[in-house]
Amino acid sequence: MAKGPVPSSDELPFEEPVAADERSFFGRPGKPPAGNAKAALPASLAVQEHYHGHRERLRDRFREQGETALADYEILELLLFRLIPRRDTKPIAKALIERFGSLAGVFGAPASLLTEVKGVGEAVALDLKLISTVAQRTLKSELRNKQVLSSWSSVIQYCHAAMAHETREQFRILFLDKRNVLIADEVQGRGTVDHTPVYPREVVKRALELSATAMILVHNHPSGDPTPSRADIDMTKVIIEAAKALDITVHDHVIIGKDGHVSLKGLKLI
Repeated sequence: MAKGPVPSSDELPFEEPVAADERSFFGRPGKPPAGNAKAALPASLAVQEHYHGHRERLRDRFREQGETALADYEILELLLFRLIPRRDTKPIAKALIERFGSLAGVFGAPASLLTEVKGVGEAVALDLKLISTVAQRTLKSELRNKQVLSSWSSVIQYCHAAMAHETREQFRILFLDKRNVLIADEVQGRGTVDHTPVYPREVVKRALELSATAMILVHNHPSGDPTPSRADIDMTKVIIEAAKALDITVHDHVIIGKDGHVSLKGLKLI
């Protein structure tokens, strides 16, 4: 039997390659039963048919009713649509929320832990961390050129976004000028799950280098409980005394936990 002309490579149907990580999480369905016309569709179309309508319904709800119409896992789904475009992302979104407890917990989690969730590869984990960084910098931008003490809620929101879900203790200092405007925001130390070494001499030295006249001390408790320890209180008093000798004021020491924060000044501990 005569055969027709062989199509050129340009005429062959194009199939987008599937990456080896999270984009191949949901495998292609097995061979359909004979006589099932619907299942005879190409595998890529069968997969698309499974979740395409769901995606459009979520987008419509978000477009028409806003974010309050969606659960946390559905918000995460909408985002994952972009990061994993050709797979059903609902199971992945639910698994992430279950593992890390909340939407904030997902974005605050280290990339190494995100990749432990089935369906999340390194590329998606890094994209989630990028989005988290954008959110943190947006909150931080709210503090620029403002008197920090009069924007206290913005300070707390920023510190909570930056530190509440860290798995190790982190000691941060907000350095202020004589108008209490933010000069610098620096992490001075990172420690273990329940301890960060802090050196009062280094804290004061850095304040002098930046010509700061005031500071706000901040650190997190990875346990989630922001209650200050005796060591937290004693260390704060040492820094206050060292700074006072050089006319540098310590306005407060704030401890951040997953579910809230504590101000040592508010508790009248300093």
